[in-house]
Amino acid sequence: MLAIEAPLPDSFAQVLNTEALHFLEELARRFAPRIREALDQREQRLARIAKGEALDFLAETAKVRAADWKVSPLPNDLQRRTVEITGPTDRKMVINALNSGADVFMADFEDANSPTWTNLIEGQLNLRDAVRRKLTFEDPASGKQYKLNEKTAVLVVRPRGLHLPERHLTLDGRAIPGCLLDFGLYFFHNAHELLARGTGPYFYLPKLESHREARIWNEVFCFAEDALRLGRGTIKATVLIETLPAAFEMDEILHELREHSAGLNCGRWDYIFSFIKTRQHDPAAVLPDRSQVTMEQPCMRAYTQLAVRTCHRRGVHSMGGMAAQIPIKNDEARNAAALEKVRADKLREVRDGHDGTWVAHPGLVAVAREVFEAHMKGPNQLDRLREDVQVTAADLFQTPEGTRTEDGLRLNVRVGIQYIEAWLRGNGCVPLYSLMEDAATAEISRAQVWQWLHHGVVLEDGRRVTPELVRALIDDEMRKIEAEIGSERFRAGRFEEARALFERISTATTLETFLTLPAYEALDRGSKDAAHDKSQ
Repeated sequence: MLAIEAPLPDSFAQVLNTEALHFLEELARRFAPRIREALDQREQRLARIAKGEALDFLAETAKVRAADWKVSPLPNDLQRRTVEITGPTDRKMVINALNSGADVFMADFEDANSPTWTNLIEGQLNLRDAVRRKLTFEDPASGKQYKLNEKTAVLVVRPRGLHLPERHLTLDGRAIPGCLLDFGLYFFHNAHELLARGTGPYFYLPKLESHREARIWNEVFCFAEDALRLGRGTIKATVLIETLPAAFEMDEILHELREHSAGLNCGRWDYIFSFIKTRQHDPAAVLPDRSQVTMEQPCMRAYTQLAVRTCHRRGVHSMGGMAAQIPIKNDEARNAAALEKVRADKLREVRDGHDGTWVAHPGLVAVAREVFEAHMKGPNQLDRLREDVQVTAADLFQTPEGTRTEDGLRLNVRVGIQYIEAWLRGNGCVPLYSLMEDAATAEISRAQVWQWLHHGVVLEDGRRVTPELVRALIDDEMRKIEAEIGSERFRAGRFEEARALFERISTATTLETFLTLPAYEALDRGSKDAAHDKSQ
């Protein structure tokens, strides 16, 4: 039977009540084995690719790609998605995001969230209050009051990826998939209320690698709708195309979810990480500095434009991705430069035909909206079919060009360690060096160090990347981090644990599938989560 392996404060019982737990148990019994099987199939395909199997558009689904079909119509409040803001589910951030002026707020239980028990269940409580427009917050430091505006963004929820377990909830002694907890609690408690308020249960689905995985989600949705006696297609879900294998199955993914689909989104940062992971043994796939893997690189242009063509042919939205820049306070010149990068990124997206885009900060909503609305005269661009776009497997495989430098290696180390340290303290969304870092960008940092080391990359200055060089740079960057943030903050944090984990997975013989899996094992050990210490 389903068991809670964690503290259960009285407030948590509001969402972890008997009926909700029964619903979660049914989800887990039906779908946890299917999810485990899908994860095994991922590993098997990765092993075959390592042995030389070609990744290509599927021959067995060619008829799906060739046929003329469309997804089911979207509800009115998902027709205009010009600007979407994303962020974690803590109380203040939910209010600020819903009030930001964006069309959609994606409340994130995934890459912007550190999955402590408190974060997860308080996040569900916060969203439950937000749906009912009861969400308020008083800043304990300033006394400032926060409440929802009359008009707010449409709420969409991103559960965790299929690979992440939830050890605090077990079925017959085994951790259930975290995605079922995140989806199940939000849907069970809010679906009817959302519909009564003229909206609906909307989701983003992360890190899918195949249409077979999309099929699992579609069956989850059908079961959930039946369980709550809702009509088929009540749930709408946007799939993030953020893995290299999924780029070859966009049509098929939309087809599997065609009653429930709200389109595709180009999750650029995880896509870069997946490019490394999927082709980890290929010396021809070694990337340049992370900062040089821009959306102008041919492989990134191919994948994003293919998404536009695919979605518009099927009558559904193609969403652009996240510019990592954030506003820079107290430096007008650097702030202007950051905003100009955002404008250029959004201009490329709207000209390519995307129907909207993502931002990570309320201060960027107006910038993104200005660019899109100057070039997109209606609520979307579904009429731009982009039949000129022709993408081959070779286009998707084209390795980005650029240099490999010591500065790039150092930045990966510095960002990777600091992000892991924050994540271990319960904070999954971290501004570092004027960029918003989450698990996806941290995955690039640590995977790129591994890739350069594994393939013995020669840096621009002629030095080869070796374990000794990586460890020496880690030592040096740890000293720099301490100097930047101060010794008191450094000693009070979890930097030694973060450094040990980063070094272990970056110098290991094999590439760890996901950074968050070994990090999850350490998450509660010594965590300050119980004290809600996320102030640093």
